[in-house]
Amino acid sequence: MSVRIARYAVGAAPAVELGLGGCLLAGVRIPGAVLLGAEALVVAALGFEGVVLWRLWLVGRRAGAGRREALGAALRTVVPEKVRRLVAHEVRALRSLGLWVLRRRHGVPEGAVAVPYTGPQTAMMYGLVFVALVETVMLALLIPWPVVHGVLLVLDVYGVVLVLALHAACVTRPHVVDADGALRLRYGGLFDLRVPAGAVAGARVERRYPEGGPVRPGADGVLDLVVGGQTTVTVELVSPVAFVRPLGKRGWARTVRFHADDPGAAVAALTRGRRGPSPSQDPPGRA
Repeated sequence: MSVRIARYAVGAAPAVELGLGGCLLAGVRIPGAVLLGAEALVVAALGFEGVVLWRLWLVGRRAGAGRREALGAALRTVVPEKVRRLVAHEVRALRSLGLWVLRRRHGVPEGAVAVPYTGPQTAMMYGLVFVALVETVMLALLIPWPVVHGVLLVLDVYGVVLVLALHAACVTRPHVVDADGALRLRYGGLFDLRVPAGAVAGARVERRYPEGGPVRPGADGVLDLVVGGQTTVTVELVSPVAFVRPLGKRGWARTVRFHADDPGAAVAALTRGRRGPSPSQDPPGRA
């Protein structure tokens, strides 16, 4: 029972904070007693979650689990999967900023071909950053209340950092074609699909403009990884492969369509990997 209440509290506490923040930003006057009561409820909910996590951690430790394993089990019990996934996506995106600054890539082994896919969205991402910066300056000039201005400044700065982090995650996590023809498809830190070399039946350059979000499964077994409203490579599979969507929902795909900035090079790498290296021939004159 206490675990169920803690799971509800995980979702309720951020909702209360966002609701209060939205009212304040909209100019709604909230009585001090209401603010105090709401914040007290949030603190109580967080405290209750901490107690439940502590008790679950102790149970895990007594069962012989290590500290990290016990903490992970407690978090999985209390925090819903969607919340855990959102936090994990955000952490991966923020870590990608460091890789981006150092000009490194994640998960591209030696001998593999990296397939970038950020071309169609780069201008849009930088446009969002510019708009956020302009908004920050304008609000600083228009809002006379220091507290509200401080809150908005923190939110705007974090928004700019998060947009850059999401773009950095896509830049540092390209699609990958291994030397044996295995394919790894990604969209930043949100999506990761590995297709074994033996599951690839064929690949071709094919430009399409599907509607929907970046990860779009279809009822006919087609999975679209859309960037900038388009895909440029179609991969037919020998057998269905399982995939996990960003919030945890699972599915199967028989055909995968994704975007590559250079679709011809991506298809060539897949074809070369499936065929394998050409056998070496003996020099003339040798038996």
